[in-house]
Amino acid sequence: MHRLGLPAHVTVAVMGAYALTSLITFVVFGFDKHRAAKKGRRVPERTLFGLTFAFGFPGAIAGMLVFRHKTRKRPFIVKTALIIVAHLVLVAMVVRAFSS
Repeated sequence: MHRLGLPAHVTVAVMGAYALTSLITFVVFGFDKHRAAKKGRRVPERTLFGLTFAFGFPGAIAGMLVFRHKTRKRPFIVKTALIIVAHLVLVAMVVRAFSS
């Protein structure tokens, strides 16, 4: 068992999911910014939000900052923040369940 109460293989799998999904999310944010600049077909916001929730929020934050993408869209920022909080609450609940 890991320090958080999770088995080591679960911790490694979760960290891998964060790394891979964050990388994908970062790339998708960059692609969407590129498409926006070229007036091309955009990535739907629900896709960006889904990736953000599905372990990709570190990549979403990095993509927003690096590409300066969606940083002026207050509704997008608020929804993203709420998704991140919901994700962290769920992760905390899982960790707590394993710690008991």
